Amino acid sequence: MSKQGINCLQDKNVVIIGGTSGIGLATAIAASEQGARVWAAGRSQAHIDKAKARVGDAVQIRCVDTHDTESLLALFREAGRIDHLVSAATGASRTLKPFVEQTDEQFQEAFGKLWGYSRVVRTGAPFVAQDGSITLVSGAPARKLKPNSSALSCVGAAVENLVRCLAIELKPIRVNVVSPGIIDTALFDGLGAQRDAAVANMVKGQLVERVGQPEEVASALIYLMNNRYATGTTVDVDGGQLLR
Repeated sequence: MSKQGINCLQDKNVVIIGGTSGIGLATAIAASEQGARVWAAGRSQAHIDKAKARVGDAVQIRCVDTHDTESLLALFREAGRIDHLVSAATGASRTLKPFVEQTDEQFQEAFGKLWGYSRVVRTGAPFVAQDGSITLVSGAPARKLKPNSSALSCVGAAVENLVRCLAIELKPIRVNVVSPGIIDTALFDGLGAQRDAAVANMVKGQLVERVGQPEEVASALIYLMNNRYATGTTVDVDGGQLLR
């Protein structure tokens, strides 16, 4: 049996959209440590500056907007033949309020993540090697339904179904999705002094009673790059949140 498929990122070209912070940056670092040539792209200059300071020359950091096709094309052309394409960009709004209180605009804004992913795949797929992979990031709300999260749930479910369709349409390119739970990223920064109490409440009753780390989600993304028999699948990294 071929030994390829396990820790085989040496000299591979890996492009990560949303790769300058959080899960994306953790994935960029992990891929680089396995010997990959990594391009990590984001649109926040603050995140770009912090990422550059953290990774130095180990990762190529670029400014890219997923809503700008030409911006994406420039990155993909620079990278050339892509072995693994990851999109971990969070998109736009994360409106948390009752469905009947949301405006049409607020509900539509939540789908910025889906439109961004669609643009990344549509633009990037022609650059991906036939034995390569595309991996997206959804979220536990896709299947863990809670009050006030209708928009997030709809977007997550749409992303996961998009991945299954793409796995069929783009074969032999493998297409998968990772679904994180509550992860310690910049999204918590705005909570200030309430952060610890809010996090404790969110993970209460979860099988793993703590918040997840970006590196733990990154390991799942790396697994899907390396495993050449996985396609059309969703990998949950949620501390057992779906079983609560």
